[in-house]
Amino acid sequence: MKSEDTVLAAIAGFVDTLSFVALFGLFTAHVTGNFVLIGAGVAGFGRGVLLKLMVFPAFIVGVVLSSLLVRSLSERHARQGARVLHAVQAVLMFGFCFAGVWATPISQPDSLPAMMAGMVGAIAMGVQNAHPRLIQRPGVPNTVMTGNVTQAILDAVDLLSTGTEAGVRAAARARFASMMPAIVAFATGAVAGALSLRYLGFWALLAPACALLGLVLMTGEHDRATSPRRA
Repeated sequence: MKSEDTVLAAIAGFVDTLSFVALFGLFTAHVTGNFVLIGAGVAGFGRGVLLKLMVFPAFIVGVVLSSLLVRSLSERHARQGARVLHAVQAVLMFGFCFAGVWATPISQPDSLPAMMAGMVGAIAMGVQNAHPRLIQRPGVPNTVMTGNVTQAILDAVDLLSTGTEAGVRAAARARFASMMPAIVAFATGAVAGALSLRYLGFWALLAPACALLGLVLMTGEHDRATSPRRA
């Protein structure tokens, strides 16, 4: 589905921003960003070092779980892999929502409720990060935008340069068109995540959870539409 990466990018921006604001600077999607914050915390410039350390094994659990689920599918049901991962992530996102609501109000980043919420969120986003590496399909990265933005800038330079060859220009135009929706969706999701947290708290995570359920249904319809019909 062409819209799948756009929806997933919006989810990543939403969840990462919400967790960053609500859980003392915790990244759940861009999990390696926590290395910087751990370094700052060790030097006394931040809080929640233990919380940020705990999300790494949780993120690994999400990736390993995704791999085991996809590997367990028979060849006959391999097309259902994307749908399975969307469904699992949706369940985990509901769990992140309820764990966050249970933990509220969060006054200490290293309290058990805060760590439980952060770890469930990291498992959910571990599933999303593993998804494009396990399910081979055309698409763009949807959890971290640094590479997409870099490539979009390079493509824009090629498009604006008068000496660019026609073939290079066509490839740049196609790449730019495929990446921009994800970049815009991620940025929009980030703003929506922060605003939703302000007014709804962790209940705001019901939005990405329901969006994932929508992807489950859309993926199922797409698979039925493209599967070969029996004679």
